[in-house]
Amino acid sequence: MKGFKSYILVLLFVAFSVLPGASVWGASSINYAPLKQEIQAFLDTRDADYAVYFEDLITGQSFGIREREWFHGASTMKLPPVLYLNKLASEGRIDWQTKVAYLPDADWQQGSGALQFFGKEGEGYTLRTLQTLSLTLSDNIAHRMLVRHLGKDNIADYMRRLGAEVVYPDGQPLTTARDMGLYVRAIHDFTRENPLEGRRILDDLANTIWDVGLSGKLPDGVTVAHKEGDIQGVSNDAGIVYGSRPYILVVLSKNQSDIDKGFEDIAEISRMVYETQERLAGR
Repeated sequence: MKGFKSYILVLLFVAFSVLPGASVWGASSINYAPLKQEIQAFLDTRDADYAVYFEDLITGQSFGIREREWFHGASTMKLPPVLYLNKLASEGRIDWQTKVAYLPDADWQQGSGALQFFGKEGEGYTLRTLQTLSLTLSDNIAHRMLVRHLGKDNIADYMRRLGAEVVYPDGQPLTTARDMGLYVRAIHDFTRENPLEGRRILDDLANTIWDVGLSGKLPDGVTVAHKEGDIQGVSNDAGIVYGSRPYILVVLSKNQSDIDKGFEDIAEISRMVYETQERLAGR
């Protein structure tokens, strides 16, 4: 995490955000048209395709760029199952210490994560451990184990209840920037209403080993609770930036010729948004 002081500000922000769109800073309307134009002008110079969703957590104002267009979610799709898991825990419907057995035939997936190297068939991992692995290491096997245990249909129903428009079409991990913004906002709201479970999610998301997108060009000490994801041709990031004026930012992409360059672009967009928000906070 980028600084203890910043994390304390996160907890204070969550504690005092009593209503959606309201906070200790007030909620006057902001003209975000110049910021949207700045981002669009930058995207017009890129070869890849991008979608953006932004939401100010003070006023609740939002805007999007191609925000309802379908994109591959990659590992940002690890957010909805974890949010659903925490909802069940907050309602006393599951126990964090419940263990899920690793079944290679059902759970194996190469790519990111550690369980592909040291997981043993039949070995049990607690739900708490699987969440941490899924978010901090983006562990694909831990994610699959959570989905299997919770039930993909149950997770999909929960996503729809949150207002998602694109939910596993033909079983594929497709999403939109707008829908991903809903999931991130749901994490924020859940944290406000359930500080204990919410703190766990924020802590995991703020301590991921993949940390080059939204946080890539921000100052040290700014807490960014986010989930990056990439596959061939795709660089994504979605999360909350807890600067002086906190906000949600989602950037999805496709047709990337260079994944690393995609994350550099995401970092540049994040910088634009952060600097705008800081100017607003200081006016």
